Amino acid sequence: MAINPIVDRPSRGGDRQRLRKLAQAALNADQTVDQVEGILGDVGPVLGSMGKTIDGLDSTIEKLNVTLDELNTTLSKVDETVGRMAAVVVRLEKVVGRVETIVAVAEPAFRPIEMIENAGHTIEAMGRGIASRIGLS
Repeated sequence: MAINPIVDRPSRGGDRQRLRKLAQAALNADQTVDQVEGILGDVGPVLGSMGKTIDGLDSTIEKLNVTLDELNTTLSKVDETVGRMAAVVVRLEKVVGRVETIVAVAEPAFRPIEMIENAGHTIEAMGRGIASRIGLS
């Protein structure tokens, strides 16, 4: 089915109605274009601001990466130090064990000396007591 050109259509009151509809559609399209231009005008500064914000975010992420690298290095050093400290603790535990063994052996060895000292103190006290009784002190 072919579309008849405007010339072939019969002239009626419908042509006026059609022209009004076309004029109204043109006005609506003009308003829509104005609205779109307004929206685009508002979006421009927002996009510019977003660009600055994204640049700031990128900079912050770079700084965070540097900080994370430094933290990783620090944690590696802490791990190394903990390993060395564990070795020192093992050596100290061995030394403490040896000292405890020496003390365990030395205590019984010094008991006779303590007894002699105590006997000496006792004899000395007895001597003073006797000397005071006979009037020598």
